[in-house]
Amino acid sequence: MIARIKTLAAATAVASAMLGAAGPTGPALAAGEAVFEAQDWSFSGVFGTFDRGALQRGLQVYQNVCASCHGLEFVAYRNLDQFGYSEDEIKALAAEKQVMDGPNDDGEMFERPALPSDRFVSPFPNAAAARAANGGAYPPELSLIVDARAGGADYIYGLLVGYTDPPEGVTIPDGMYYNTAFPGNQIAMPPPLYPDGVTYSDNTPATVAQQARDLATFLAWASEPNLEERKRAGVMTILFLLVLTGLLYATKRKIWADVH
Repeated sequence: MIARIKTLAAATAVASAMLGAAGPTGPALAAGEAVFEAQDWSFSGVFGTFDRGALQRGLQVYQNVCASCHGLEFVAYRNLDQFGYSEDEIKALAAEKQVMDGPNDDGEMFERPALPSDRFVSPFPNAAAARAANGGAYPPELSLIVDARAGGADYIYGLLVGYTDPPEGVTIPDGMYYNTAFPGNQIAMPPPLYPDGVTYSDNTPATVAQQARDLATFLAWASEPNLEERKRAGVMTILFLLVLTGLLYATKRKIWADVH
């Protein structure tokens, strides 16, 4: 099971580092207002499930676009079996990365290929290196970002597709970008997605909207990998209670049938 740490401090740090405060959903009303719209997700609702194709494409977007800056430290490679990958495919994917291990018999640390039991390898050895490579800003860890952020997957999608030219009369400082979903509409992160920025293995057209939807789905899974199992357990519990209620009612009618 994926280790999960959902302390308030961690959630606040992740959210403030990348995404800022919550914004309302709906059409834009004025410059400076954070706006994003609710989306229709396959995993929404009581019976919702993750689209396996979207998960695989989202993983591909993460690996090609996000993994150079953002980690997934609470996700293990072996959990990708939920995507439909075979054991050999997961082993091969993990082995593309090197992890520090040890000490060995000589008391020395050493590098080895990652194993399915390892968590996703961080792009940086430590926080100081991450900040140094990003102009002093710390790229947030993404495995809890959907749960940490009010708006969840809707906001992630809105942020990814929200880059646009500023409206007339609005000036954006150098090094900043205009984004309709970001609070204040000024964000330091450059647009991460471009048309055909990745080549999907299933030949799905890689529009910006498609990449954003797939990545948001993947990050929603990373934040709630047991979502489907939890929903199934909830449905089974409700069914059990309904059956139990029916049996208790029938028993009550049987016991008290001759009283009147």
